[in-house]
Amino acid sequence: MQISHKLLLTGGAALGATGALAVPAQAETLNLTVNIPRLSVAEYHKPYVAIWLEKEGATPRTLSVWYDYDMKNGEGTKWLRDVRQWWRASGRTMQFPADGITGATRAPGDQKITFTTGKGPLGQLGPGNYTLIVEAAREVGGREVVRLPFTWPAKPGAVVRAKGASELGAVSLSIGK
Repeated sequence: MQISHKLLLTGGAALGATGALAVPAQAETLNLTVNIPRLSVAEYHKPYVAIWLEKEGATPRTLSVWYDYDMKNGEGTKWLRDVRQWWRASGRTMQFPADGITGATRAPGDQKITFTTGKGPLGQLGPGNYTLIVEAAREVGGREVVRLPFTWPAKPGAVVRAKGASELGAVSLSIGK
């Protein structure tokens, strides 16, 4: 007797050789909102922003970097080192532009970005205590870091908030399904 290991698809679920119904796991999301404040200054430049994840004992993971990536001859990368904490944590070891991570600088206002577990730069998250870090640095301006600590796995709907004082406004992280 030969046993088939083929899967039969039934409405998005799979019926395996044992006849048990295997429902695909729903991916959880980290929904991040970063407010870039509108500043009244003589010479305004959009900030360079780095977003990364740290867990004690693990290598930091860069999730997103917003900078002038389309400047001639890669000129925009020379100021990435001004995003100092991120640069020291993981930026200096990266090649730019980084696929799935590099993005353009953003205008003042609320900027929303979603990371899905198991995909892209977020990858899989093991259980533990994490800190999502947002750092902004602006030419002819200041530099600021906001930290959002959370525990994984988190309950869907959990929200962590912090607020910058100058280069960053309100920053919030919500966990969704």
